Amino acid sequence: MNENEKNKKRADNENEETLTNRQGHPVTNNQNMRTVGNRGPTTLENYDFLEKISHFDRERIPERVVHARGAGAHGYFTATGKAGDEPVSTYTRAKLFQEEGKQTPLFVRFSSVIHGGTSPETLRDPRGFAVKFYTEDGNWDLVGNNLKIFFIRDAIKFPDLIHAFKPDPVTNIQDGKRIFDFCSSSPETFHMITFLFSPWGIPANYRMMQGSGVNTYKWVNEEGKAVLVKYHWEPKQGIKNLTQDEADKIQATNFNHATQDLYEAIEKGDFPEWDLFVQIMSDDDHPELDFDPLDDTKLWPNDTFPWKHVGTMTLNKNPEDYFTEVEQVAFGTGVLVDGLDFSDDKMLQGRTFSYSDTQRYRVGPNYLQLPINAPNKRVATNQRGGQMQYKVDLGEKQNPHINYEPSTIDGLKEAKPTAKEYTPFIEGHLVRESIDRPSNTKQAGETFRNFEEWEREELIANLVSALGPADKRIQEKMIALAEEADQEYGRRLRDGLANAPKGETEHSKPISSKEGNDAPEEAVEKGHDAEPY
Repeated sequence: MNENEKNKKRADNENEETLTNRQGHPVTNNQNMRTVGNRGPTTLENYDFLEKISHFDRERIPERVVHARGAGAHGYFTATGKAGDEPVSTYTRAKLFQEEGKQTPLFVRFSSVIHGGTSPETLRDPRGFAVKFYTEDGNWDLVGNNLKIFFIRDAIKFPDLIHAFKPDPVTNIQDGKRIFDFCSSSPETFHMITFLFSPWGIPANYRMMQGSGVNTYKWVNEEGKAVLVKYHWEPKQGIKNLTQDEADKIQATNFNHATQDLYEAIEKGDFPEWDLFVQIMSDDDHPELDFDPLDDTKLWPNDTFPWKHVGTMTLNKNPEDYFTEVEQVAFGTGVLVDGLDFSDDKMLQGRTFSYSDTQRYRVGPNYLQLPINAPNKRVATNQRGGQMQYKVDLGEKQNPHINYEPSTIDGLKEAKPTAKEYTPFIEGHLVRESIDRPSNTKQAGETFRNFEEWEREELIANLVSALGPADKRIQEKMIALAEEADQEYGRRLRDGLANAPKGETEHSKPISSKEGNDAPEEAVEKGHDAEPY
């Protein structure tokens, strides 16, 4: 019996508006529990109450460890059929890119990284930019951030990075001293710190921010030849960022402003759009560069590796239910379709395990059966059981007794390859070593010099505010990184810290405000007396 047939069946005392419980029983009294007399006590067999309250007790799934605060929307991607002026088939056989005008449905989730699910959307933080394409070959997840680089280049450091930015495990307060303690001892973070503490660390909203795949991927064509590729989303609405003072004023009146902005724009038909560009590089280690192209702390210079337009994304539909769609949507960097592949980027390799693994913990092993995560095509697997399985993904002619492969009695069969397989040659010793060309600060200096003067002023002011309470040794290490990046950068940071208010506190304030240290005292001073009642 299909869902439509089920929905037509009703008890004698119900119509299309009647409330039922999950067992399908019409609820005749949703105002009162069953009690002994109208004053109680209650009785244990209150099924309607027990079902309702026990579900309520469980209606929040574990919050994402990172990217907990988010907003999302449905839309579609329209391909150009080209990569810049060239046929896109030169580089990739992925079907969604091949034809001019071809549209692929998608879902996007924007998010902040460090803070909790109801945190203000004005906090200084990278923003997640994750896109799920429902292609004819299955799902493709392009999971990235608004900033085009990352803090670290090796996934083994990711828990350390997040722990440093998360609240102190004793005080439960985000602490700038802890952040800079980690970052000053991890020089590869300095480029991202330069972006994060500039106005680029607080996008004005989700519609007016860039997106990036951050990591290096590969494209594979029909001949099985590969190129390295980076993805860039550029908003057709323009780009807007906020200073700290501007963000503080918005936060004082509305801490959901970015979610509201996205929802209302789509509701009134002002559909946001982003152009998707790629940068392409031959698949080798490029010794002519002073950085490794697989290093996700680096930008590829666009004068050497120009951006090539491949399509446009349009968001035209808001979620019908936030939890079902935005909260339960699950992304993974390993979710690729034919024609797309992984590079050896060490952060990408680690993310590919971590992202899908955390969704199996957070949502459950059958999270891919949820409509928001399920591909828009047939699914047939030998996977069985697990928490929250509600259907079996059988093939049309599959013997239901056979959940293994190979089989001669109507089990599932392997698909035949449709193009030449990509088979990169790999050799080398297994080692635990850093890359040969770290170049930790050069691009940070270039970024500093490319900023407008007001952005440089804001960067220095924010760094001085956050670094002010830190240990002098940490300050000196951060100044040394700034000086290595750019002499003016280092000088302005040193002068700013020398002129900062003295008096180190035991614990630093969060990085989200220049004035946060006085907030506890202000609350006492400005609080109004009240008598007990």
